[in-house]
Amino acid sequence: MPNRISIRIDGELVQAERGQTIFEAAQSNNKFIPGLCQFKGLSTVGACRLCVVEVQGVNRLLPSCTTPAQDGMAVITKSARLNDYRRQSLELLFAEKNHVCAVCVSNNHCELQAYAQRLGVTNVRYAYRYPKLHVDMSHPRFVIDHNRCVLCTRCVRVCNEVEGAYVWGVAGRGIGSRIACEMDRAWGNSASCTNCGKCVQVCPTGALAEKGFAAEEMVKRQDLVERLATIRGTMNPGGPR
Repeated sequence: MPNRISIRIDGELVQAERGQTIFEAAQSNNKFIPGLCQFKGLSTVGACRLCVVEVQGVNRLLPSCTTPAQDGMAVITKSARLNDYRRQSLELLFAEKNHVCAVCVSNNHCELQAYAQRLGVTNVRYAYRYPKLHVDMSHPRFVIDHNRCVLCTRCVRVCNEVEGAYVWGVAGRGIGSRIACEMDRAWGNSASCTNCGKCVQVCPTGALAEKGFAAEEMVKRQDLVERLATIRGTMNPGGPR
């Protein structure tokens, strides 16, 4: 069976590897699709729903990060319908938590903020919830601020799949879901954390950060973790993507 397939992305015929998702096929052909939960080398979860696309012959929008690319498929990544849906998803993320960009260590280095700017989110149409969320500063090097978390679960997956420490998980359900450390321990009391900082580097917002940085100073080194995750995937091709 040939390893290459042909698909159309926004009317352009491109080549993709068999087994790639639509998101991966678009990336390999320099086609932009937004995505907060997707990270190269980690398994895919389809959590943020920013990467939805239109596929010819399918009535509903599909998450491109979990939908396999198929030979002859026609995909639309840019349309008024998609832009409206993505802006709505971003607005809900902003309304759900307490994202105050001006005082965030990741201001101007935040993926959530960058997508909002790129997709034209200039205001939020929904009522802010203003939840009273905890900031865990118990770790000697790092901090987790639940007010800025978008539940992309990158931290959970990189800790499990690359570092193998299994520190993080998701506690609660629905609107009450949050990232939790070892059955709700304080991060500083973790028995498994190796202090590697991979979770901090893959976090798309200022939810996970290194101590000692002021507003706008925290720049994540995602390229290093991406390289490790990709190597891990190459050495273990049967494992999670």
